[in-house]
Amino acid sequence: MQIRFLLLIGSILAPVSSQAQDNIPPVSGPPQIAVVGRGEVKVSPDRATIQVSVQTRATTAAAAASENAAKQQSVFAALRALGLTSDQLSTINYNVYPEQRYQEGKDPVIVGYNVTNTILVDVRKLNQVGAIIDAALAHGANMITSLQFYSSSTEAARRSAIAVAIENARADAEAAARAAHGTLGTLLEINIGSYAPPPPRPMVMLRGATSAAAETPINPGEQNLSVEVATRWRFLPGQ
Repeated sequence: MQIRFLLLIGSILAPVSSQAQDNIPPVSGPPQIAVVGRGEVKVSPDRATIQVSVQTRATTAAAAASENAAKQQSVFAALRALGLTSDQLSTINYNVYPEQRYQEGKDPVIVGYNVTNTILVDVRKLNQVGAIIDAALAHGANMITSLQFYSSSTEAARRSAIAVAIENARADAEAAARAAHGTLGTLLEINIGSYAPPPPRPMVMLRGATSAAAETPINPGEQNLSVEVATRWRFLPGQ
């Protein structure tokens, strides 16, 4: 918590020179206490995104691309068989690059071509994540380059965090007022800080095939959503 006192004193107890009086800032407005409160709530992810890649290598670019296409089609078919729709499967990267051998004093020699095709899987049922990974790897994919969990709806949680932040700010402002031998007055201003939803939580990257004996275990856990609120309160000095 950050607390600032804006106590505007209306009189000077000790005599001061006229020059010093000229440097005293003018009194404007009632005494105030400014407090920044922070509210945090837990959010349970209900969605996930998975980046599934097929990487192939061949002596020619055409051969590598052809093999890649066949494997990626098999991956698409396996994922659709799990009930995923076309709008949940999208190509996000396709890359062809030469593999070169370098020798000192000679020009590089192309010895093969690599093709990588990556699709993004939008998972709307978290209990499917393990099955999707296993199906993709079993049908031609050889890289899971990203697995991230997120919440599809955070508005209710954000509003709860705002309420917590304001209550925390009030508690700190009351403590500050008591310490200054006064009481807390009315709330004058609230500024809600900019909000960004919890970032997708990345999981460990996977590569290669999984065992057919058991499904890949997945635990999405929870995410923290936080909001900061700046408040200003009237301060009532003690008599």
